[in-house]
Amino acid sequence: MSLKTGKVTVTTENIFPVIRQWLYSDQDIFVRELVSNCCDAVAKFKRLVELGQAEAAEDEDYRIDVIYDDANKTIAFEDNGIGMTAEEIEKYINQIAFSGAMDFVTKYQEQSTDKAGIIGHFGLGFYSAFMVADEVTIDTKSFVKDAEAVLWKSEDGMEYEISESSKESRGTVITLKLSEEAQGIFDAMKIREILRKYCSFVPTKIYFTDIEADKKQAEEQEKTRKEKEEKGEEYVAPSNEKHPLNNPEPLWTKKPSECTEEEYKEFYHSVFPDMRDPLFWIHLNMDYPFNLQGILYFPKTDNVYQSLEGRIKIYNHQVFVADNIEEIIPDFLFLLKGCLDCSDLPLNVSRSALQQDEYVKKLSSHIIRKVSDKLNDVFKKDRESFEKYWSDISVFVKYGMMKEEKFYEKTKDICLFKLNEGGFATISELTDGKDTIRYTTDPTAQAAYVSMAEKDGFKVIILDEELDNNFISFLEYKYQNFKFKRVDSELSGKEGDSEVKDKLSDLFRKALNDEKLEVSVMALGNDQMPAFIRETEEARRMAEMRKQFEKMSTGKEDDPYKDLDSMFPIKEDLVVNTDSPLISKLTAMKELGTKDEEADRLALHVYDQAKLAHGSLDSEGLKRFLEYNSKLLEKTID
Repeated sequence: MSLKTGKVTVTTENIFPVIRQWLYSDQDIFVRELVSNCCDAVAKFKRLVELGQAEAAEDEDYRIDVIYDDANKTIAFEDNGIGMTAEEIEKYINQIAFSGAMDFVTKYQEQSTDKAGIIGHFGLGFYSAFMVADEVTIDTKSFVKDAEAVLWKSEDGMEYEISESSKESRGTVITLKLSEEAQGIFDAMKIREILRKYCSFVPTKIYFTDIEADKKQAEEQEKTRKEKEEKGEEYVAPSNEKHPLNNPEPLWTKKPSECTEEEYKEFYHSVFPDMRDPLFWIHLNMDYPFNLQGILYFPKTDNVYQSLEGRIKIYNHQVFVADNIEEIIPDFLFLLKGCLDCSDLPLNVSRSALQQDEYVKKLSSHIIRKVSDKLNDVFKKDRESFEKYWSDISVFVKYGMMKEEKFYEKTKDICLFKLNEGGFATISELTDGKDTIRYTTDPTAQAAYVSMAEKDGFKVIILDEELDNNFISFLEYKYQNFKFKRVDSELSGKEGDSEVKDKLSDLFRKALNDEKLEVSVMALGNDQMPAFIRETEEARRMAEMRKQFEKMSTGKEDDPYKDLDSMFPIKEDLVVNTDSPLISKLTAMKELGTKDEEADRLALHVYDQAKLAHGSLDSEGLKRFLEYNSKLLEKTID
């Protein structure tokens, strides 16, 4: 073949600066692109063999070799796939590749400020190599019988030369001479790291070679051999067999019936740095109406904030694309972990375009349905196990119900609430004949209130997660035929008459030196505490809102949240139990007028006890309560 020179057919000479601008934040993407091209070449050849249009050895070992040469500052990507002829080089490298690149530039040249808007660059393929290389060569030999091997070389991606090659075996070697800038970024460790990130599951075995490291290893082995021989000792050469960096057959490529529980757990641990086993999982494997494979795991959680980065990994033909693509995976599903392989995913588009894609909408809806179906299946077939899982999945289910209507409709009847008495109940089980659901945020601190509610026939549930305040408001909006009320918001008993109320109001207001103190009197039973703090559900929720605004307050003069007392006034009242023997004695002491000071101090102690049981006693109040309580105990000994 005679030497041939030419110029790539492209209408603008600044295409590479534009491409580099768009891909600058993802310089390592060239590794994914070139390995993907190698995989495509192997896949095409295997398909031709299946069709009888090409021949291969019976034990053909299809592979991709990535070779890093630190001395020459090169990275080579070699495959034994279909290879190319000179005509194919002309067609696929010199013409079509650039038309695809031009299309890319046309789409995004007006969005240059949004460099994060690209989720896939597969359309650039081979030409992504020029992001990091001063020179790129393609040494290739086609599978076609008697086809001549071809060497293509370019220093800038614009001008090239094609000549004969001495390559004898089928396949392609793409070699990159790293630019000075790239030499400071990419070394053997970095290349290995990138391969593991993007190519851990590509369908062709990948072998990595670090020439400098192999050379040093060979020298050390030779040194050891000589030392052994000099001592007359036997030298056994170590096995230097290389193993693939990747797993060409990830578990999601198998049928669910072919996978064992242990394999699911092993795969989970191989992908995610979690020492704990997952609770259960969903294996997605379908080819209609779209191609989708993958495994989604329900992990054990601590129901506290955890980083969601890298929890749902998206692949395209087993090549890693990105983590947590919200258009495919609704954000509430990021609480799960897993891998999804979407081979029909449109990649060369911006996120905004992807969001409008009809395929993506259907894909997202399908994933939501499969997750909710799995939860329903576990609930119906094994409720006992489902209840054991609930502490780990409750935040996920609640958050999902609030975020996604379809998920809400599917899971509203299996949403569980933990009962204070033990066990769990659904909404329908809690509201059977009742228009209120009583709950506690702290069953230990609010034990007295819980006891009263349970005596009134309520099943008290525990709501102690940060999400619960918003969640119960959401459920009330959805159902509208019942309300959630904390156990301290209502007390059942007979209201006292106005005369008794006036006397006790005066007593406690004077003792607390608080004329604005709200006091109510009720007959609550002689086995109950002498007094309780009652806070309406509305007031409690307003208090929760106040906490949020307090976080936003700056304390400055122009602070819109500086007057929170008037915006969210604290509304609670002291409910005095007229059935309590202590209240009767306290009233008698006050009427006699001989022990006013002692009566006032005792009334303050009753108030502190009520605040303590309510969980709202401040540190000064607690100190005061404990000191006086010690004095009362001393009196009992005297």
